Amino acid sequence: MWAPREQLVLTTARMLPRLVRHSVWRARDPEQGRGLAVLLVPGFGVGDWSLLPIRTWLTARGYRPETSRTGLNLGCTTALAGQLERRLGEIADRTGHRVVILGQSRGGWLGRLAATRRPDLVRGLVMLASPVLDPLGAKPASVRAARSLTRLAALGVPGVLDDDCFDGDCYRTNRALLTERLPAGVDGVSVYSRRDGVVPWWLCRDPWAEGIEVTSSHTAMGLDPDCYAALEPRLAAWAKDPGGAPAR
Repeated sequence: MWAPREQLVLTTARMLPRLVRHSVWRARDPEQGRGLAVLLVPGFGVGDWSLLPIRTWLTARGYRPETSRTGLNLGCTTALAGQLERRLGEIADRTGHRVVILGQSRGGWLGRLAATRRPDLVRGLVMLASPVLDPLGAKPASVRAARSLTRLAALGVPGVLDDDCFDGDCYRTNRALLTERLPAGVDGVSVYSRRDGVVPWWLCRDPWAEGIEVTSSHTAMGLDPDCYAALEPRLAAWAKDPGGAPAR
């Protein structure tokens, strides 16, 4: 759910050389993606830059990666899910096809909310280390960091989590949506790791999605070659069968 920005930078510096030397990065088929749009949704407290390696990898294979434009994903859950819905609509209108959502940590379960609410716009959903079974089940330090934002909200600071997202209708409504079966036509993939030091791995095992286990840490999930190798055939299958045009 949350990791210090410095930790992300250090993890990227350590893991990126291994990724770019791996065959899953070097072997490219620019026709594979067939222009399929992939909406990338970052985790809590980080921006779109955190998914730049995935974006680069997708572009080299003929996909059309799109940024979420949700900033640091610090805001109200309902508001952010609504932003993603509108973003999905923009992309689907522009491309004429349904969209794949790929989200890391909080970004994954925000993407699931958007997919549940607008399945007509979504072909597939990839959730990387996303605690869909209990968004507040992350390790205590991460939850404390998130809850600290409610004090800012109480002071009138806009665009941050408030108490309703933890204990009120916002939390209850979205928690219920996360337990629903993924809609027909939306294929889901849930990637988890038993070495995750931020989110308990069992909370990431969405019962309505295909589970894939890797061995990376929480912050390294988007840099793990094994993760890329597991996702590549599934993304290629969605590109080959995009599921028809979005509803108008």
